[in-house]
Amino acid sequence: MSRVDVKKLSLCTSDPLSQEAVGHALLVFSEIMKSCYGPAGRLKQLHNGLGGSVRTTSHSSALLGSLCVAHPVLKLLAASVQNHISRFGDGGLFTAVLCCSLLGRLRDLSVPSHACVQICQHLLSQCLAYLTSEACSCKIPVDFSSSKILLDLVCSILTSKRACLLSRKEVDHLGMLILKAFLLTVPQHAGTGVAGFGKCLYVPIKEKQVMDSRVCPGLLIETPGSPLARMLPGRRTIRTALFSTSLSGDLCKTGEGAITIHQGVSVEAAVLDQLLNLGQRIVKDGVGLVICQKVIHPALKQYLRENQVVALERVGGAMMEPLKEMTGSQPIPSLQLLSPACYGSLKDLQIQHIAPKWFFHLIPEDSSVCSLVLCNRNETAWDETKLACQTAERVLQLTVQDPWVLLGGGCVETHLSSYLRHKNADVPHHTLEDLGCSRSEFHLVADSFCHSLESVARCLEHDNGGFLVDLTWGHLWSLPPDVPHDSPWSDFASKCGCGLCGTREGLQWRVLQSQSCPFPPESCVSESSVASTVSPVLDCFAAKCNALQVAVETACLLFGLSFVVEDQN
Repeated sequence: MSRVDVKKLSLCTSDPLSQEAVGHALLVFSEIMKSCYGPAGRLKQLHNGLGGSVRTTSHSSALLGSLCVAHPVLKLLAASVQNHISRFGDGGLFTAVLCCSLLGRLRDLSVPSHACVQICQHLLSQCLAYLTSEACSCKIPVDFSSSKILLDLVCSILTSKRACLLSRKEVDHLGMLILKAFLLTVPQHAGTGVAGFGKCLYVPIKEKQVMDSRVCPGLLIETPGSPLARMLPGRRTIRTALFSTSLSGDLCKTGEGAITIHQGVSVEAAVLDQLLNLGQRIVKDGVGLVICQKVIHPALKQYLRENQVVALERVGGAMMEPLKEMTGSQPIPSLQLLSPACYGSLKDLQIQHIAPKWFFHLIPEDSSVCSLVLCNRNETAWDETKLACQTAERVLQLTVQDPWVLLGGGCVETHLSSYLRHKNADVPHHTLEDLGCSRSEFHLVADSFCHSLESVARCLEHDNGGFLVDLTWGHLWSLPPDVPHDSPWSDFASKCGCGLCGTREGLQWRVLQSQSCPFPPESCVSESSVASTVSPVLDCFAAKCNALQVAVETACLLFGLSFVVEDQN
């Protein structure tokens, strides 16, 4: 068929970051991300404008999944942040805000783009080398003999999501449950590796109090109505059969083929006979529990019930892998492939009544599968709480792999900024030659880099308050709005952002993003300071390091773009 329309020429845009439309789109994107950042971040309502569902959130994965971006520059930025979130679960807003801030500052400098990119990559390597070194003063080793640091890390994640609507008491309760659920998913045998973590499934109970949440080892499978206790097998170590095929009696899809049916033969009766023969085989083999991913024929269910076999149907594809792991069963894909080798076992089967719902509780012999019964007041709060719990679960897994946590509350950003200013106060001549820039160009870019880090910390304030940086540890301190100019700052700044540092005699500050003499930031981390601090604010080490790297590398990539070519066909 001949082409109806003439093929359009590709649209070529030179120096895309200088375009007004691109600059405006980046500014709007940056403001959306900034306004959601931190425990006091503002919420956003997401809807399609056509009467669809409305979601209230401040979570980066929900925002980026709903935002429709058109320009290739913004698409690349959003894709970079989403890729980071898919791998690490946390730090999406930090990545987006730092990348946008760095892009905006580099764009305003009169420094060649290649020099800006080289210097930023050099500063990034300094940051990562410092964070991974033993001399780093803004990270804490994780002691797995104590739950304090892990619990503080989880609670820091929960308090950063306002739409969860959690009180401090609820945060502590939910944090304990998440940590308990995580420990239940840790593999029992050494050498399994991080990829061998078990599964935590979330059981939704909405319009109930968060304090009603609980953790159950094994799986909870909802059942309609009130199952009778006499339905349960009277024996322990229950033999289990797991079917991934339908047991409803429907004929399989034949594709383009045909089925030949002899005259006088009832297809329904023949299929039902086959299902009942299957049921007899199951009963004969001593199976006490049949689980089907799809539908079970009512006659087969009745037969199994009469023979004291519990039948669970419509469990769904998402449950098959945890059920396979927990029971040791091999999913049976066809009625003809039933074999005792496919059976698994359970330690026990019980009935649980939670709020208005009834569940079968499948208890394994030895498994890293558990169920977190998650309650919250309404659907919006529940959705956000589940997302926060999943983030915390992923962060705990990353912390096992890399047993460090970083100081939160903006203190890492200001501490890194102070470290970079001091380290690069006198840049060696050979470094400037390697980077291909002058000393003044290096300091211009380095100052923009440090200001970008500090601007992320500034985004934690949404009520016109002020921020200080102390000249000892390089930590962030908040001030309430309208502080009198003649009042000493120590009267208003009692604790730093992470909570590890308190005011002391002789402590000096500077206003955030103001000029000061470079100084080497000292460490405030010690066993006593960590143990004595109530509810410190902590960040995931692996997620924050990768977020920093993704933000800087994406900014460098976008800043180095000379042309954008778009196919308009």
